[in-house]
Amino acid sequence: MTKPTAVLDAAPAGSAPRPAARANMILALLLTGQFMAILDVSIVNVAAPTLRSDLHASGAGLQMVIAGYTISYAVLLITGARLGDRYGPGRSFRAGLAGFTAASLLCGFAPTTGLLITSRLLQGVGAALMMPQVMSLIQRTFSGAARVRALSLYSAVIACGAVVGQVFGGVLVSANLSGAGWRPVFLVNVPIGLALLVLARGFPADRGERNRGFDPVGVLTLSSSVLLLVVPLVLGHEEHWPLWGWFSLAASAATFGAFVVVERRLVQRGGSPLVSGRLLRAPGLLVGAGALFLAMVNYGGYLFVMALHLQSGLGESALHAGLAFAPAAVGFAITGLTWRFLPERLHGPIIPVGLTVAAAAYGLLAPILRAGGTGGVAMELDLLLLGLALGIAFSPMLAVALTHVSMADAADASGVLVTVFQLGQVVGVAALGTTYLSLVHAPGPQASAHALVVTLFVLALMALAAAGFAVGLVRPRRSRPATPTR
Repeated sequence: MTKPTAVLDAAPAGSAPRPAARANMILALLLTGQFMAILDVSIVNVAAPTLRSDLHASGAGLQMVIAGYTISYAVLLITGARLGDRYGPGRSFRAGLAGFTAASLLCGFAPTTGLLITSRLLQGVGAALMMPQVMSLIQRTFSGAARVRALSLYSAVIACGAVVGQVFGGVLVSANLSGAGWRPVFLVNVPIGLALLVLARGFPADRGERNRGFDPVGVLTLSSSVLLLVVPLVLGHEEHWPLWGWFSLAASAATFGAFVVVERRLVQRGGSPLVSGRLLRAPGLLVGAGALFLAMVNYGGYLFVMALHLQSGLGESALHAGLAFAPAAVGFAITGLTWRFLPERLHGPIIPVGLTVAAAAYGLLAPILRAGGTGGVAMELDLLLLGLALGIAFSPMLAVALTHVSMADAADASGVLVTVFQLGQVVGVAALGTTYLSLVHAPGPQASAHALVVTLFVLALMALAAAGFAVGLVRPRRSRPATPTR
């Protein structure tokens, strides 16, 4: 087994631990970088109308501006994780941050739709290199209760980033700073990114594991499989689900099968696969990844459909629609940051309980909104309950899934879970968005409310399915020791 790289607080045995204040500062830098990457998934959505009129973008071009970031980001996440393991997570985080910041600058000054699409793809490449290192560095830096706290903050940033992106994007576009219209949506990343790069120079040097092979055939087959999956899911509805999209989905499954064969042969030859069998055998990892995927399908679909209903169905502004999600974000923050104070024996069981309560919250929201109104205080209270439930389910999910992952596999685990997270969002938007849009047969609040009610019941059933899957996370904690395998 490879020896874990000494990074940040993962000091060699016998050395003095790094001061908590320094570790917390590094965590703040990592989470800020992560927040920017998550923010850019949704912040551009509210700028779409202004962007379209300014650049005279076609429907397909505008869709690629929005989706290009997600496509390159999702496709390259596991590759980014392997690069972090090979060249060091701190160095890779800084490289990804630099690329993301430079691409944000290009986006902000792009004179044409084509250049903006190219810049968005480059943004996704930078995020794919940066994001896996965040969880990897948390795994290597913290242990015990400190790691649980860091992962709670990590999951809270992920969950709140998409909501804040819609609110912040609405504020920036509405402000029309210096007549710049949509451009500040991208340019806001530049000063933050530059500040993070300066501060991140204080990261201790990390060498990585240069003896681990890069596995180019595995990278090619897995990246192709993800690309063939993501592109039709992201563009399918806009293109009216063309035949090429279905062929692409079938090819994705076939290519993933080829990836499995390639990796098995590599192991037989004594090579280093992208995802090691040791990692997949870690108790709770696969079950946790499955539960995370279902939860993110649910959450991503909910955010997308509610935003469509509020803006397209009820005619709310982007800013008001974004603010409607605030109670859910507050609820998530409350339970997402405090669940770790519960007795440890409850950390597994509260996951399916939270998802079950979330299913009830979706069901309760249906009669509140079925008349075509905004729901008032009743909707806000229901969304607060939803946020509380999701926070107490989603936050411990990562900690429990990673409990038995060794430090040597931290980078690979980061790539797998972050990819699962991103794919869950993409599938949720495609599946739930299509469900909602296929039911809207006329403009107006009533038609939108009818479509939303049906979609909310689908969301409730999916949350119950995720809860059933998450029951499997309880067993490893009861039957296995809590210390990571080495």
